[in-house]
Amino acid sequence: MDASVSNRRTDIKRDKPTYARRPRVSGIDRALEILDYLKGEAEPCGPYAIGRALKMPLSTAYAIIDDLVEKGLLARKPDGAVWLGQRLYHYGLAYARALDFLDIAIHEMQELCRVSGETSQVCGRDGDQMVVVAMADGPGHFRVTSRVGTRVPLNWTASGRLLVGHLPETERIAIFRRAARVSPTGRAETDALTLARNAEIALAQRLSVQISESDFAVACIASPIRDRLGACVATISVVVPEQKALQNSDRLAELVRRASERIESTLGWRDH
Repeated sequence: MDASVSNRRTDIKRDKPTYARRPRVSGIDRALEILDYLKGEAEPCGPYAIGRALKMPLSTAYAIIDDLVEKGLLARKPDGAVWLGQRLYHYGLAYARALDFLDIAIHEMQELCRVSGETSQVCGRDGDQMVVVAMADGPGHFRVTSRVGTRVPLNWTASGRLLVGHLPETERIAIFRRAARVSPTGRAETDALTLARNAEIALAQRLSVQISESDFAVACIASPIRDRLGACVATISVVVPEQKALQNSDRLAELVRRASERIESTLGWRDH
């Protein structure tokens, strides 16, 4: 073979462009995207809407959703929309049973409900939102709209401020700048600097109070549950009519503080 021809072929191979391989998204990652999306939406959604929202090929979205429905991880509604399935609920129960913290917190929450005669809650943080983890209804006729699983912006609630109170100031400000929203009553603070400062003060005082910030005529009195390092991992609170909070604020505040302190003591977290 002519040497010049051979050299040209070698040059062609050498000069052939190379392309970086696109990262492969596994089926598990896709499934988690779908589950996380539904959790965030907090209501059933159609497969088409899910695929479009996640920028996922529709054929892939439909195939994964069908598989998750078949395995009980999703449940299909009569209109074709899907929601979190019963199998996930059983996983959640098994996980919750393994958490000493949740057992102790729920016990204290129920005791707080009994001694105060008011609706009590344990709340945690899910990203930029506060989530109701557990709840005990008071014996009276007063009922609140926030049930277990309810998620609301951190700036709407007494608990939301406590849950970020241990973070560095710059991080608190960044969170509130990103996450603060106008509440239905229009009374929730939205200024990030004010919220960041109030969060730090509330945590130091082990008490946060909000009145009619998220719901009209509804108040919440919350105290932090802090781990060994002083981080607020959850809150315990009472939810009461606004007038009752104004009339009995000292008593309710003391009951809530004692409940949070007992949880920390039981778990060996009172060294901070």
